Amino acid sequence: MASLSFFLVGFLVLASEVSCSLDGFEMEMEKDELLGLFDVMEALLDDSNWAKDHPQPCSETPWPGVQCEIGQVSPFYFHVTKIHIGSDILNPPCKISATISHSLLKLTYLKTFSIFNCFTTHPISLSPSLFGSLSSLEHLVLESNPSLYGKIPLTIAKLGSLRVLTLSQNNLVGNIPREIGEMVMLEQLDLSYNNLSGEIPEEIGDMENLTILDLSWNTLEGQLPSTLGQLQLLQKVDFGSNKLVGKIPPHLGMAKSLVLLDLSNNLLTGSIPETLSGLEHLEYLIFDHNPFNTMIPNFVCQLKKLQTMSFSGCGLIGSLPNFSTPLKHLSSLSLDNNSLTGKIPSNLVSLPSLDHLNLSNNKLSGEVLLPQSFIERLGKRLDIRGNNGLCTSNQLNQKKVSLYLDAPVCLNSSSEPKSDESLAWTHHHHHHNQANEPVENRLKETSDASLFCSNIICLLLVFFFSLFIF
Repeated sequence: MASLSFFLVGFLVLASEVSCSLDGFEMEMEKDELLGLFDVMEALLDDSNWAKDHPQPCSETPWPGVQCEIGQVSPFYFHVTKIHIGSDILNPPCKISATISHSLLKLTYLKTFSIFNCFTTHPISLSPSLFGSLSSLEHLVLESNPSLYGKIPLTIAKLGSLRVLTLSQNNLVGNIPREIGEMVMLEQLDLSYNNLSGEIPEEIGDMENLTILDLSWNTLEGQLPSTLGQLQLLQKVDFGSNKLVGKIPPHLGMAKSLVLLDLSNNLLTGSIPETLSGLEHLEYLIFDHNPFNTMIPNFVCQLKKLQTMSFSGCGLIGSLPNFSTPLKHLSSLSLDNNSLTGKIPSNLVSLPSLDHLNLSNNKLSGEVLLPQSFIERLGKRLDIRGNNGLCTSNQLNQKKVSLYLDAPVCLNSSSEPKSDESLAWTHHHHHHNQANEPVENRLKETSDASLFCSNIICLLLVFFFSLFIF
């Protein structure tokens, strides 16, 4: 009985100590950490009374952009684990001279630091000493800050726990640090919409946990890193709108988990490697506006999960591939502004999900043998304009199914495919025939017509002469 009473007393004492740690202002947070938070918020927000209004930001006076967790070891203090400022928190706004205070280093338990649209007027840069001891930081997001200038500091690679690094839509300049390859825990890297230059470092291939890599809308140069194929977890690669040159490395086909591959608006050349047929999970293949000047690779018809394929303005030559039912998820196909020849395959209608088809401004020819129901379903999402060799059936032309067909009626059109030699424009038919007839035939027709007229005159003379005699 005495031992039970002793246990209860001990429990009550321990409970009272924990309660004091959680409820008492002095014990709620460590002093240095609390003052550090006040400094950080004062440097960011246009509210000089923020500290007074939120003296206990982890408990009694919370603020939606600050989150805390209770420590795992005694004494059980609260620790700031997240600071978020964005459009979802309108009050108070960021101050005009907003900056990142070095007191951020006092928040050693910080896991997430995200700032959206805060640095808009007063120029600031990322200090190399800012990230030295933030060993717990997992998410660093500085996005849509037009007055965030300067280079990406090399010390950012010391954030060994970082899983998400987003520095998009700022005004960062300079090269991507090669040291970034040391961030082996990183899962998402987004440096899009900046003014970064130089080459994409080969060391990116060392980031074995990377799933998202977005470097689009910069001025990056050089060739695609061949080490991308080492990233077996990589799902999204977006290098669009840069100045990348050379050929697509064959090793890229080893990135088996890729779902999106966007290399549009660069200066890439040469044939597209057949090794990309290994991208069996690929859903979005976007290569627009690169001077490939090659044929459409046959392997695209083997990418069974493909939803979007876009090769607009790539200088493609040759004929369209024989699209078939394995591409049952393909909903958008853009092959416009190329030099493709031959006919439009009628089996395009066998693609059950196709909802957008752009074949405009090529050199396609022959009769358009797509069913009226297919053409009506796509409407404006079907575009074959700018192919001077195409024509349609009289039925389609009369019904004016779509202005985006913009092709004249085929001569002797039918529902069956015809050879190119049997197709002609009806509105040029008369002049076309005259221009292509042999000269002797046209002279013979003229001679026959003259002879016919002479015979009529002779008959009339005989008739009148008979009347005169009788």
